[in-house]
Amino acid sequence: MTEFRRFRGTDRYLTSDALESAVNCALALGRPLLVKGEPGTGKTLLAEAIAEAMQLPLLTWHVKSTTRAQDGLYVYDTVQRLYDSRFGDGDVKDIRQYIKYGPLGQSFASSGKVVLLIDEVDKADLEFPNDLLHELDRMRFRVNETGDEVAAKERPIVIITSNNEKELPDAFLRRCVFHFIDFPDKELMKNIVAVHHPGLDRALVEQAMAVFYDIREMRSIRKRPSTSELIDWIAVLKNAGIHAVKLEKELPFLGALLKKEQDLAAYADQLAGGRRFRS
Repeated sequence: MTEFRRFRGTDRYLTSDALESAVNCALALGRPLLVKGEPGTGKTLLAEAIAEAMQLPLLTWHVKSTTRAQDGLYVYDTVQRLYDSRFGDGDVKDIRQYIKYGPLGQSFASSGKVVLLIDEVDKADLEFPNDLLHELDRMRFRVNETGDEVAAKERPIVIITSNNEKELPDAFLRRCVFHFIDFPDKELMKNIVAVHHPGLDRALVEQAMAVFYDIREMRSIRKRPSTSELIDWIAVLKNAGIHAVKLEKELPFLGALLKKEQDLAAYADQLAGGRRFRS
């Protein structure tokens, strides 16, 4: 038996032991990995990191409210065929040229293993997750318009993300490996910042992180700033030549951290009232 390659993160994607364990469990079982966590915790970037670490191609399927499992397999472009029949020079009798594989279909048709990211699965309707796993279980599909059958030579590494917008079916959950990505603690966050801003003044990093976590602890804030927003905020501070920050009403570039008008107002009210955290 071929030994599977363990995932240990990358130079730019730092992981926890629990996350590595979940990924490697999914790899060993050949099952999809369902990842949840608040926005900005690196759910989508995980698939990119796995593809990089395993040196495999990455296919991405961004799910929408109207997405069907069939869309991920293939679509038959009848509009283009009709247009070509009227104005084109090609042979419209060749239906195969109007069959366009979706990300799931491409992963099955690939000559080698790929990483497939199915992003925000909970945006689609309730039938979508079970329909999706039906296709993943079969690892093959038939193109009805041509009669061609596409069967996967190797099972793709499937990473599925969810933002908890709706409950997922139990049958779907049973067939996935699950992991919830916790928000980084201060020590891990310091390492993440160091990856993105190497050599940055230590005092600025500590002050920026202190302000960042204080804002996250304010209960009146509805959309708490995420890791990516902290990275962006520090980049702006660095580029502006700011060497010190503290929690105050006129916090530099506050709009890089808070993205809702209500949160900006809540932040100002909380500081003006002398109430800091958990009020």
